[in-house]
Amino acid sequence: MHALLILAAAGYGALIGPLLARPRYRLTVEPEEPWRSACPVGHPLPPPWQGGWLGTARCAACPPATRRYGTPAHALALTLWTAAGCAALAAATGPRPELAVWLLAAPPVVLLASVDLAVQRLPDPLTLPLAAALPLALGLAALAPGAAGNWPRALLGGLVLGAVYFVLFLVNPRGMGFGDVKLAVPLGTALGWYGWDVVFFGTFTGFLLAAGYGLTLVLARRATRRTAVPFGPFMALGALAALLLGGLAAP
Repeated sequence: MHALLILAAAGYGALIGPLLARPRYRLTVEPEEPWRSACPVGHPLPPPWQGGWLGTARCAACPPATRRYGTPAHALALTLWTAAGCAALAAATGPRPELAVWLLAAPPVVLLASVDLAVQRLPDPLTLPLAAALPLALGLAALAPGAAGNWPRALLGGLVLGAVYFVLFLVNPRGMGFGDVKLAVPLGTALGWYGWDVVFFGTFTGFLLAAGYGLTLVLARRATRRTAVPFGPFMALGALAALLLGGLAAP
């Protein structure tokens, strides 16, 4: 039964992952620039109710050889990360009600990490709905039998982690973007579901991974100590590692 759940979660991630290619293309723009509304050669993207914000990396109006919104590597990476993340969450969480919340949250978090890695930007159309929807979804999960977390603590975890990142943003706005503050709220909510030790571990792991990435760039002479690095992907990885441990340790 557990193996089937993991396979189903991986299949779900493999189906959703390719649909992130179009929003990645639309949202991967430099700060202060508007979201893209046309394909690379100028064909308008469809409206939201016709898949304008969710879809594969293909423009129906372009010739087959040139109809991609992004490279095949981007689409493949989105698919692999989403499928792997969903499978890992299913393996650690098992058939608990909060698994549905993790699986719904995983694709937008993968998309956020991908956009941030490309242009160091965490778009409001993703962070704000995620910050609003995740607490509500966990509230519903808490009402179902078999839930392994604590909803009030999850809400407090989101507030605390958001406040911590906000202070860091005020202290060093060049090193910590306000998008990171917004992302910290839903991630803190998810981590707080399992406990304060999970919140601490996920936060510390994110900082550790970001520091290791920055040090690697400096040693490779691809950056200096003053070079800003995207923090969102490492926040997401740290949260994933902590959620896996929290799910495995939950009674």
